[in-house]
Amino acid sequence: MRRVAKLSAACLATAALALSATACGKTSSDDASSSSSGGAKGGIKIGLAYDVGGRGDRSFNDSAARGADKAEKQFGGSIKELTAKTSDTEADREQRLQDLADAGYNPIVAVGYAYAPSVQKIAAKYPKTSFGIVDSVVDGKNVDSITFTEEQSSYLAGVAAALKTKKDHIGFIGGVDNPLIKKFQAGYVQGVHDTNPKVKVDVQYLSHGQDTSGFSSPDKGQQAAQGMLDNGADVIYTAAGSSGTGAIEAVNGVKGAWAIGVDSDQYNIPGMEKYKSSILTSAVKNVDVGVFDFIQSVKNGKPLAGNNVYSLAKGGVSLATSGGYLKDIQSKLDAAKQKIVDGKIKVKTTP
Repeated sequence: MRRVAKLSAACLATAALALSATACGKTSSDDASSSSSGGAKGGIKIGLAYDVGGRGDRSFNDSAARGADKAEKQFGGSIKELTAKTSDTEADREQRLQDLADAGYNPIVAVGYAYAPSVQKIAAKYPKTSFGIVDSVVDGKNVDSITFTEEQSSYLAGVAAALKTKKDHIGFIGGVDNPLIKKFQAGYVQGVHDTNPKVKVDVQYLSHGQDTSGFSSPDKGQQAAQGMLDNGADVIYTAAGSSGTGAIEAVNGVKGAWAIGVDSDQYNIPGMEKYKSSILTSAVKNVDVGVFDFIQSVKNGKPLAGNNVYSLAKGGVSLATSGGYLKDIQSKLDAAKQKIVDGKIKVKTTP
């Protein structure tokens, strides 16, 4: 029998987020009681430490949540969720992981590269607890580094953008200017120019350095996309967490323009229904698969460890086909995918 004790919502304070209250309805924070659920006897206690935006971001964190939810449904047990804030210090992240470990949660999944130093430190203090980290590589006998070839799905998104643009002018919006998001940019731009070298690609980042607000500011995403649209771009790919919802909203208001989603298949995300006609595709990163695999390995008594890479060839990343908007170019996308899988196309990881 499943019991749920809801968290107090910790919604992001930005006007653009008002496009749907569901965007923050399930998120949690350290100063709120945690979300948990009880499951069948013999189940496991799953701890989730989300990146900024948390559950309900319709993108990266939501994909991780789906993996944990699947594991809870299949194995029983409970989930405790804690969510990062843009004001977090390293001490905050360490405390979040330590709180989960002290409460007996095992495994613990840190969602996002920002947790790398804290996972390194806390995992060493709790050698009998299994830690997973998404989007970063941390050495440790009890650490599973869950990484993805984001540049490969982004390459395919670039091919699609180059084939769909009517103006030979498109855009890329990154949440935070860092090496991880640069992978998305690099793959996208390479895919565009391998397909049509004449296409102009505008690039803009929403925040820089230690400022992670670019992942949780739909208003910034909307403004950036609107600027690109005003400048003549007609396809915009946004790798920026929940900020991408603002970009999609901006694109939806322009006839003939397309938005490309990220991480989750945003065409099928609840709360995005009214924007479906503008979502060309999404560069999907199956974080849920990596998270589920890790939790299952702990449940089976053989915890994964080391760097486990989820590539295009392994189905770790993909290009969504929901909506049917790629049907006319699907053969070209399939050909590009096969070349990547066969190693005939080497996708760059830096611009």
